[in-house]
Amino acid sequence: MVDMKLEVVVVPVSDVDRAKAFYEGLDWRLDADISPGEDLRIVQLTPPGSACSVQFGVGLTSADPGSAQTTYLVVTDIEEARKGLIDAGAEVGEVFHREDGEEVSGPDPDRQTYGSFARFSDPDGNTWLLQEITERLPGR
Repeated sequence: MVDMKLEVVVVPVSDVDRAKAFYEGLDWRLDADISPGEDLRIVQLTPPGSACSVQFGVGLTSADPGSAQTTYLVVTDIEEARKGLIDAGAEVGEVFHREDGEEVSGPDPDRQTYGSFARFSDPDGNTWLLQEITERLPGR
């Protein structure tokens, strides 16, 4: 089997420059901002430490702005990541964990890996889910 690596996720936005400013404000690396034609503009940014980037722009997708929901961002410290995003100007919800399928306020009581989460949105309403992973499951 040939390796297949997830390289880019397209995020539908209504205002390319506003989205670019938002993600750059979160300290995501700007990889590209190119317009090879009148009907095409590609902006690509990469979250710190990620091997996968996001793209948005003009002529990339027919999806409605704000329709990218619950895209995971894995972090090793949920509280530190949340604070950093808030300091950068993002509105981040409270940290939560799940019990019996329900969201419960606060981090996982035992701080189990894969157990704590927080959400934030970009200006178009595309949502991101932070998930704290401190130790990968076997085989990962």
